Amino acid sequence: MLRQLVAERELFPLGATAFAVTPALREAYAAGDDDELAEVAMQEAARASLRLLAAERDGADDDTADAADTTPGGPVYRRAVIAADVTGAKLRPDLDDAVVKLAGPITYDQVASVHVDLIEAEPQVAKAVDVIDAADLGDPDAEFVLGDAEDHQLAWYATQELPFLLDLL
Repeated sequence: MLRQLVAERELFPLGATAFAVTPALREAYAAGDDDELAEVAMQEAARASLRLLAAERDGADDDTADAADTTPGGPVYRRAVIAADVTGAKLRPDLDDAVVKLAGPITYDQVASVHVDLIEAEPQVAKAVDVIDAADLGDPDAEFVLGDAEDHQLAWYATQELPFLLDLL
């Protein structure tokens, strides 16, 4: 999806789903300031990126793809979050407090920054991809594995750095 954003100068997220600081999120975290709430929304987006990685892996033509495979040329197991300034997003109270539905694509000019795991996170992210569904269903062992991946901070990249970042992946 990041490659598509660079190549086509726009991206329409799967299902038009995005994450934001919403009134419901503010209510759920009454004591949090805007920066803390933005961090919560980013963590939700990072967790959603695990689901995208799982879907990409499961849909791959190579049936031998293994989530633990982080060798060169293999799948890249890194969470990625695009921070963008958009308007017209609609709330999705049927999902989670931070979930919104976008009215249109995200253009390259709307992107404020991109946040991606460093290479050190790949083994834990690969394991988290395998258990994301179980964690969503409340499996404590899966939550523990997911927590190992979420312990890694996403690195911040300016928009102009994105093409160079993609060359390094």
